[in-house]
Amino acid sequence: MLSGTDAGLPWALNLPDYRRPVLDPATVFDGSGPLEDPLTDAVLRAVEAQLGYQLPTAYVDLARRHNGGSFARDAHPAPSRTSWAEDHVGVYTLASIGRAARFSLCGELGSAFWVAEWGYPDIGIYIADCPSAGHDMIALDYRSSGEPAVVHVDQEWNYQITVLAPDFETFVTGLVDESEYDVED
Repeated sequence: MLSGTDAGLPWALNLPDYRRPVLDPATVFDGSGPLEDPLTDAVLRAVEAQLGYQLPTAYVDLARRHNGGSFARDAHPAPSRTSWAEDHVGVYTLASIGRAARFSLCGELGSAFWVAEWGYPDIGIYIADCPSAGHDMIALDYRSSGEPAVVHVDQEWNYQITVLAPDFETFVTGLVDESEYDVED
């Protein structure tokens, strides 16, 4: 288990073990810089108020250390065919929690943009883009109570919604290299 000091997270020193961050930015992201500065409490409160949802703890913890960026692993298994492939979806970038970056939750290409401009269903928060340049997206689905599920929304297939993971942490830890798949689908 990471200690707050070992992880460079002085704010995490007083957290009980079960509340310490588990997603390591060094393995989640591809080494490129974050999209925005590390998340602060003030920005978090403002973003959650604007979006109308509380963000998952694992997403917030990750953004406090590396706020958005390109994923190191670029695919996630899917339980059924999508417009992208027979058995997976491609993923590209995780939105930062903020407003400054173009692809931040409340930025120019943020969650509201996908609903207002592209007609994506208003089911929660769009958090990650896919290599299709807007023809499918990854979202936090808040339609059920509790932790939001992570879903793939496929614009090419009449905005079909496919559950990928029961929560954000499971989604991120389930990412794999697309080279593991037969991409000739």
